[in-house]
Amino acid sequence: MHDDNIEVLRARVIAANPSLNTAENNNQWWLLGTSGCHLCDIAEQIINQFQAVQPISYQHVDIADFDEALMMEFATTIPVILTPSKRLNYPFSVMDLQQLLA
Repeated sequence: MHDDNIEVLRARVIAANPSLNTAENNNQWWLLGTSGCHLCDIAEQIINQFQAVQPISYQHVDIADFDEALMMEFATTIPVILTPSKRLNYPFSVMDLQQLLA
């Protein structure tokens, strides 16, 4: 099931990973991925390039910490960026990240 309601999706991620339930994380971007994911490494490099021109706060979130249903929902789409209001599936570029701020 693909859930386009970002608020609900972020709440499900927090339920699966309660350490994300902080005031600081409310405005953070989350990079959903897992260890050993080559595309996740590339996505993190793209975010780091973007941060050179547009400082943003993001946190890597490992889908291995999710319950099975949520993990399987993302297993074939990671890396995924979740902002407080938008979702961006890989592949993406620095320009795509800029659009997330619009």
